[in-house]
Amino acid sequence: MKILSFQPQSLYENGGAARLLRRLYAGRETQVTSLFVNYSFTPIKIGKVKEIFISVFPKHRSWMRWKLRSFFSWLRDKLFFSLTKKKLLRTAFKIPFDVLHIVNHSVYSSAICDEALLDKKKLWVSFHDHFSTTHSSFEDTMYLWNRADRRLLISKALGEEYQRLFGENTFELITDGVSEQEISQPKKLNSNNIIIYFSGLLHLEYYPLFDTLAEALDKLSTENKSFTLILRGVEKLPLLNNRKFKVEYRTDFISDAEIKKEQDQADILYLPIKFSHPEFYLYSLSTKMIGYLGSSGRILYHGPDDSAAYIALKNNEASSNCLSLNIGDMLNSIEKLLEPDNKVSFNAKKMAQNYFVLNDIQKSFWNETN
Repeated sequence: MKILSFQPQSLYENGGAARLLRRLYAGRETQVTSLFVNYSFTPIKIGKVKEIFISVFPKHRSWMRWKLRSFFSWLRDKLFFSLTKKKLLRTAFKIPFDVLHIVNHSVYSSAICDEALLDKKKLWVSFHDHFSTTHSSFEDTMYLWNRADRRLLISKALGEEYQRLFGENTFELITDGVSEQEISQPKKLNSNNIIIYFSGLLHLEYYPLFDTLAEALDKLSTENKSFTLILRGVEKLPLLNNRKFKVEYRTDFISDAEIKKEQDQADILYLPIKFSHPEFYLYSLSTKMIGYLGSSGRILYHGPDDSAAYIALKNNEASSNCLSLNIGDMLNSIEKLLEPDNKVSFNAKKMAQNYFVLNDIQKSFWNETN
């Protein structure tokens, strides 16, 4: 079986969606061709999966900010949309495949859903986030939901919401997973220097959460206890300047195995979920959380008390939780993680083994369990 994978970015960029797809395709990279729309001048990284991209016009440049950013986005996604769509279709027709796997996460989500292209082929669609939090539309999402031969959902909550909105079609849960080799033993804290780790993309709406974390770490930093905050894939944040703790930025792309090593070196794994946009936090299950579950450290959840991630962690007692932007609440949550008892870390490993076994998820995705 050959898959044409159509997603909003390269498989070898930082980010949860790319990581999830890399994991699903692992070991079968020769059976996959990746097609994506390229928005930037950043060099495309080469990986095991063959990737083909179509560049938009005009590409994004660093000086395109504020009103200019909106204007050039309009040019790309409205005025020149049809041109990019035609290029995508022409390219897709040249690629041999049996299954078209689309990630519904861009204005181009349904761009290559041409009936001639899909003739005698299967359409699988992955839904990672509520359409209102992506660049997809209600109409595109409804079309893909009803046209798909398989609907692959990141969470049960999102699947049930889409059934309510678009129709009672069946769906399957396909998330990231953890292999047996990736489930590490819980570690003892380094009492002198606590390492806090975060990996992933970061939007403006997360800044208040990081500010709360930073204020709490300032208060906890003493002559006998120091902290290092490691940020993987994050540009420099002015709000972290001149703090009492050390901040280390790591912006280059590294492999999943290298990220795993970094996570295992951390004492605390920071999992922020923004308080804005309920459509995001109610239905999305962070792939970052799943990677954290198998790591040696302890998870610090920071976000709403009704998010899909928090409910899962709470039900398994697998994290210490700060459910507000209150500095006192954050202090209490961190102090719990600094106690000798590492019960939450043990529970996280059990949660990974019970719900997120990578081998089982891969078999399910490749339809080998039927």
